[in-house]
Amino acid sequence: MKLFAALLFIGSLGFSSHALAQVHSHSDLLKLGESFLRSQNSKHDGQINIVMGQIDPRLNLPACDDPSAFLPQGGKINGKTTLGIRCTAPKPWNIFVAAQVQLIGEYLVAATPLAQGHVVAESDIKKVSGDVMGLPAGSITNQEYVIGKTLQQSVPAGATFKTTGLKNALAIQQGQTVKIIAAGKSFNVSTDGQAIGSAAEGQIAKAKTASGQLVTGIAKAGGVLEVQY
Repeated sequence: MKLFAALLFIGSLGFSSHALAQVHSHSDLLKLGESFLRSQNSKHDGQINIVMGQIDPRLNLPACDDPSAFLPQGGKINGKTTLGIRCTAPKPWNIFVAAQVQLIGEYLVAATPLAQGHVVAESDIKKVSGDVMGLPAGSITNQEYVIGKTLQQSVPAGATFKTTGLKNALAIQQGQTVKIIAAGKSFNVSTDGQAIGSAAEGQIAKAKTASGQLVTGIAKAGGVLEVQY
């Protein structure tokens, strides 16, 4: 009787081991998902942090020969996202796992409160480190795109600079005396005039010469109106 009970016990252990072998490891699947997200973000500079969600521990997934990770339709590779993991053989299944992808890098914020109409200088900018994936849409991380620009709205201290909140500083202001430079294939002349309206560098502007002639050209830094013929 004791021998029979022992055999039953050993047999049950063998059955359990076999059953466990047929269940795919959740930790292996999470590692697969993390590796997939890391490869998708490999082109980014900076430190990438990935936090994978959990798979329901009650979920027993049949062992898979070659599981693969994928992005569901409309999915994204960074920020808060959902990742798919599927199996095709020997028994098909697929699951979805939540994940958080952070890219730690430098970005720009206002060093002090800045008012609308202010022309941004280097001293107005502060570099901080954090998750650039989580920044508001349109946030700028390169100071070359901020310095010298005019704020279209006030920016609180510590807030990011956005592309929609900046415009090129005025190169010509209405009523300003401007230098009109007219250039052609065989000539280059200049004269003074009065600006009709304001314009940022690169924008079309108009000015009136001393003789009353109205000319149109491209506004350049330093109060220059360039007219091409």
